[in-house]
Amino acid sequence: MIIIAEFFVVILKVLWAFVTAGAKWVVRPKEKSVAGQVCVITGAGSGLGRLFAKEFARRRAILVLWDINSQSNEETAEMVRQIYHELDTPITKDGPVGGVEEVPPFQPQVYTYVCDVGKRENVYSIAEKVRREVGEVDILINNAGVVSGHHLLECPDELIERTMVVNCHAHFWTTKAFLPKMLELNHGHIVTVASSLGLFSTAGVEDYCASKFGAIGFHESLSHELKASEKDGINMTLVCPYLVDTGMFKGCRIRKEIEPFLPPLKPEFCVKQAMRAILTDQPMICTPRIVYMVNFMKSILPFEAIVCMYRFLGADKCMYPFLAQRKEAMNNNEAKNGI
Repeated sequence: MIIIAEFFVVILKVLWAFVTAGAKWVVRPKEKSVAGQVCVITGAGSGLGRLFAKEFARRRAILVLWDINSQSNEETAEMVRQIYHELDTPITKDGPVGGVEEVPPFQPQVYTYVCDVGKRENVYSIAEKVRREVGEVDILINNAGVVSGHHLLECPDELIERTMVVNCHAHFWTTKAFLPKMLELNHGHIVTVASSLGLFSTAGVEDYCASKFGAIGFHESLSHELKASEKDGINMTLVCPYLVDTGMFKGCRIRKEIEPFLPPLKPEFCVKQAMRAILTDQPMICTPRIVYMVNFMKSILPFEAIVCMYRFLGADKCMYPFLAQRKEAMNNNEAKNGI
């Protein structure tokens, strides 16, 4: 009898979850403040990582930028300092006795570290250095990612391993480095920048898809673990964008008649959507919204039906032009080196 009562309570909670989710479409949730919070961003030297850094800088967060490329990471830091400089102007507010007092200008705070997230010990040592030099981390953006750009049977094992380590295993190591203090304080936010290719796959990028599927599985399992531990002060956000025009998959093409309706995403739009989700503690954000529908259809349709849809959209071989370009570029480099 008790289990029947609990079942009806669960049904009511599920319905209420639908109501609250629908309400957020009507009334936009208020964004939380991240001013003064320490934010670690991996892969901050370019692409989405650089844009995330700029967005968090505009919100006065303390930035800790990780990248394997020191020069590009410093370039991102300089952009962040410029944003800090624009914010570095005295502002006034009402004083406690009706007068006006000047608020001290915002002090720029950005730290850069060269870190290969594909090397576990490097991650742990740099994380310890961050704790000593900056403080405890409030926000972790697992953004770093790579792609091999080879068909499976042409891809060296070392590149497959590199893709898996950077895109998936690194999330374990960065999280293990910073989560303990978050648990102790019951405060923090972990963001997994994955991909729509971690929800549904396509041909030719088996290693990349596997790594993103793994990252999403890790993220979802950790989310459940935090809920089971009743650590409601630690939030998780999963970011799954469609193809982003960062040059990572340059040459990727779907059917030309469909492409105007599903063009590659502008990186700035992708990051702004992700920031809105992060600042409102949204558990998951897919961009564009049609990705939600595609993921749902993949779950209910027969595999042959999915194949038919892929062929109609030109998604079955959409990566082949990209792979061909990468192969041609590699052959050209080998030819130059041979000369």
